[in-house]
Amino acid sequence: MTTSYQIALLPGDGTGVEVAAQANRTLKALGELLSIRFEIDEIPCGGEYYLEHGKDWPDDADARCRAADVILLGAVGWPSPDGTGPVTMTNGKMAGYSPVIGNRLNLDLYANVRPVKLFDGVKTRISGERKQVWDPKNVDMVFLRENTEGLYTGIGGVVRPGGVGQVASDTRIITRKSSERVIRMAYEIAMQRNGAPKDGQKRVTCIVKNNVLSGCRFFYEIFQEIGQEYPDVEQDVAIIDAFTQWLIGQPEYYDVLVTTNMFGDIVTDLASVLQGGMGMAVGCNVGDDYAMFEPIHGSAPRHAGKDKVNPIAMLMATAESLRWLGKRKSDADLTRGGDAIEKAIKNLLQTGTPLTYDLVGDEKAASMTAVTDAVISRLASYLV
Repeated sequence: MTTSYQIALLPGDGTGVEVAAQANRTLKALGELLSIRFEIDEIPCGGEYYLEHGKDWPDDADARCRAADVILLGAVGWPSPDGTGPVTMTNGKMAGYSPVIGNRLNLDLYANVRPVKLFDGVKTRISGERKQVWDPKNVDMVFLRENTEGLYTGIGGVVRPGGVGQVASDTRIITRKSSERVIRMAYEIAMQRNGAPKDGQKRVTCIVKNNVLSGCRFFYEIFQEIGQEYPDVEQDVAIIDAFTQWLIGQPEYYDVLVTTNMFGDIVTDLASVLQGGMGMAVGCNVGDDYAMFEPIHGSAPRHAGKDKVNPIAMLMATAESLRWLGKRKSDADLTRGGDAIEKAIKNLLQTGTPLTYDLVGDEKAASMTAVTDAVISRLASYLV
């Protein structure tokens, strides 16, 4: 009997639509190899959808996401017709808020888990040149970003006396409940890993601005409290501004890192430089009951329709989604499938071709479709 799983696929805008299509292709191929039926519920959303329909996703989209076994998101964001920025809704939020921030809040996806790992064969771009700046074995860490509060609670606004903006505010909220659960997850992940590349020490680094901000002092206090339950894991703390230089200068020191919402948003994009850029970076939005997986590269409208962007982040997000679902459903075939996608990608990167422009430059670049074809063609050999 064929096992069936329902995947809510939110393509979004621009290149998000294109990479989502590559995930769909990969799931179809993998399903045939594993005799699993992946039922794809494709839900349109984002800025382009808003321009046409006056809302950023269908009225039943929230229920469809809740009904799915797991959610895959492409990317949202589209230029406004007047060219002043992204399309925004009448409430002032970016069109695409519902599938991204809305899902995080409504489904209580409280941890944004971002693995940062440099694969063999990947070179990074520094000052316009692609170099093997870091030894791949020295870049292997996991960031956890609190995903439901901080500066993203939406508390604040602009005071406009006489119709002219005079004062703006955004209120950062740090609660014990949300801090405890993401910090505990960080320690649990550290217990499952092999420690930092530099010394093999299981280590959790708390990234804060606790020399200035009360919310950060509170977050760090909770970090210390929970750390007492994990004597085998070293507690480490880094002030956010200093951390940015340490991250680039000594990535081998870091194992698992945990921080608040806005800081996490910023430093994980910086960390993507370590792994070869945004085209390699995955975001896993995880809660107790639901999860949503995405590449973090955005919709990149200027590249849309050219079959050129890197699909690997989206394919790795698909792999992470299958492993999460495999654990949740106690289905070893799903876990095997997720592992097979990652192994196929690793082999492709070591081979060095075909790869997209961001990894090898325009002269040697292959299309997004060709890269996905190469991954799919390798899947069977990693399912034995």
